[in-house]
Amino acid sequence: MKDFHGKSVVVTGASSGIGEALARHFAELGANVVLGARSAEKLEAVAAEIRAKGGHAVGCAVDVVCEEECKALIDTAVREFGGVDVLICNAGLSMRALFDEVDLKVLHRLMDVNFWGTVNCCKYALPYLQRAHGSIVGISSVAGLHGLPGRTGYSASKYAMTGFLETLRIENLKKGLHVMVACPGFTASNVRFAALTADGSQQGETPRDEAKMMTPEEVARIVVRGIRRRKRLCLMEIEGRATHFVKKFAPAFLDRMFYWVMAKEPDSPLK
Repeated sequence: MKDFHGKSVVVTGASSGIGEALARHFAELGANVVLGARSAEKLEAVAAEIRAKGGHAVGCAVDVVCEEECKALIDTAVREFGGVDVLICNAGLSMRALFDEVDLKVLHRLMDVNFWGTVNCCKYALPYLQRAHGSIVGISSVAGLHGLPGRTGYSASKYAMTGFLETLRIENLKKGLHVMVACPGFTASNVRFAALTADGSQQGETPRDEAKMMTPEEVARIVVRGIRRRKRLCLMEIEGRATHFVKKFAPAFLDRMFYWVMAKEPDSPLK
């Protein structure tokens, strides 16, 4: 899929951050974009800006935890643009707390959003994607390649997403479906401010220097390039590539490096 003009693209978590950047970038490439997120007001603001620039976009309020709302999101794409050619499962939630201290409801919440949100959307989009020989993209993380201390629920949910998507790829080997797992490094986006703490409350501020992170726009361009090349795994920046490589040959060393890096964060839960 090298030309996205006229293609139908569904993006979840599209009201801000990576999802918004992806929606805008696909629209610039001529795609018809369906934006999904919980805030109808924010979605309409982004969709209106896209339309004002000559693009084609509609918003659909959706909580990806709700199966019926995910079906409504896909139905919107079919009704407005005739099908689904690309599904970007980007809606996500992070956390920052040691497992010793975290309330298990936090881990349940992350699995509901990051894993089940992906499953719910894929279930209803799959027949259209198979027909179009289209693409499913799961926005994962370096935490989905190797366990990230202080982010047990986040790593677990991203590993689960990867296992699901890889199996989906294998089941559809003869149906022309492209499935890609994209792993950005630390990215300057709202998901970091909304990360849950041990008791389930939002973090409210990021412990990292946002200026040194990838921008959502950079991530969007790399993801689109990966779809064009029909890549299986899309690694970004040195963090992801190094993690993927070192894990094969020196996993114990990688454990120590991850611990050291995360322990250096301000107010790190690691002692």
